[in-house]
Amino acid sequence: MIAPPAKKVAILQSNYIPWKGYFDIIGAVDEFIFYDEVQYTRRDWRNRNYIKTAQGLAWLTIPVVQQERESQRIDDTIVSDRNWAVKHWRTLAQTYARAANFHVYKAQFEELYTSLSTVYLSEINVAFIRAICQVLDIRTKLSWSTDYSLPAGLNKTERLVRLVQAAGGTEYLTGPAAHNYLDTRQFAEANIALHWMNYENYPTYRQLHSPPFEHGVSIVDLLFNEGSQAAAFLKTTSNLHKHA
Repeated sequence: MIAPPAKKVAILQSNYIPWKGYFDIIGAVDEFIFYDEVQYTRRDWRNRNYIKTAQGLAWLTIPVVQQERESQRIDDTIVSDRNWAVKHWRTLAQTYARAANFHVYKAQFEELYTSLSTVYLSEINVAFIRAICQVLDIRTKLSWSTDYSLPAGLNKTERLVRLVQAAGGTEYLTGPAAHNYLDTRQFAEANIALHWMNYENYPTYRQLHSPPFEHGVSIVDLLFNEGSQAAAFLKTTSNLHKHA
């Protein structure tokens, strides 16, 4: 019997203009699944991220309508201020006007910010992620967890295992924080190889408003500073650690 071809899958919630590590995970897999049918978490990366300013780190936050904590899903979350995008673009343009490669992406990002019509946070996040993947020439298949039908009553790890299987995956890549909740035995029992992303030892780049250098900022910081060389400051699959 011929074994199915290897396929690596990652499953994460969408984030707003994520940091570089998020795109490393996307670039390291064959299919990346947005898992936004889960609970929206406040004061998290879903609707905000850091940029580096002359005064230090600053949040760019999308204002959203707050519902009851337990019932609000990420993909049901909507923005509360239609002018947020114009405000964010103005802040980015002012902050990075002197960055070496801001001019390279200025028109593209301005168009993205000023043409957004959706009020759904998930759709906003994914629009930015898709655009940035194109800039970085990341060609990974992007899909939604809701593209796949799963039975009810599954626990957290069971849902991830079933999603990987539904996508035809044989390997699963996740970040180190998943050590806190994943039941690794369930992946082993399903014959799914488990990998952990290594976020250590990222190289520095010519970051405007440094020192100090800040790694944990939105990837737009890397793009506006390094331009077409931005991908050279990301990691590769050599930084993956297979679960023993």
